[in-house]
Amino acid sequence: MISAAKLDRLKAAFPAISHSEFRLQVRVVVPVEQVHQLLRFAKEQLGFDMLADVTCVDYLHYRGARDRYGLVYVLTNTQTNERLIVRTFVNDPEPTVPTVVDLWEAANWLEREVWDLFGIRFAGHPDLRRIVLPPEFTAHPLRKDYPLQGRGERHNFPVITRSEG
Repeated sequence: MISAAKLDRLKAAFPAISHSEFRLQVRVVVPVEQVHQLLRFAKEQLGFDMLADVTCVDYLHYRGARDRYGLVYVLTNTQTNERLIVRTFVNDPEPTVPTVVDLWEAANWLEREVWDLFGIRFAGHPDLRRIVLPPEFTAHPLRKDYPLQGRGERHNFPVITRSEG
């Protein structure tokens, strides 16, 4: 949990955010237009020097959801052991957020994974390409509208044996 003073500084710098607490974890929701600025502030002004994770939630069939995709950034202050969850939302047809590779190099692979599996674009990313699936794969399988049995993609790729790898 972050200190009340840090949360107050964050709310003063970004009045458009909302926040909640659950099990001693603070979560803030920020408009996508301000997410990069807030993450920079959290790193430079509040000491959140580690990006622990970037992930996505598809709210396609979630009752009451106003947005399709929720990006989740998990930040850690390694000096104080504080953790901050930052959320922002994007929608189809071109769900895009700014990259944070300029803030944390670890974002490079984390953002590539989200792009690969959910199809969220990270504007300004230095190397946004598939990291889990082959380049020929055209879909994003963690989207809720992707069929559970797939679309036959597994049958289109060559089988690689251990002796070849």
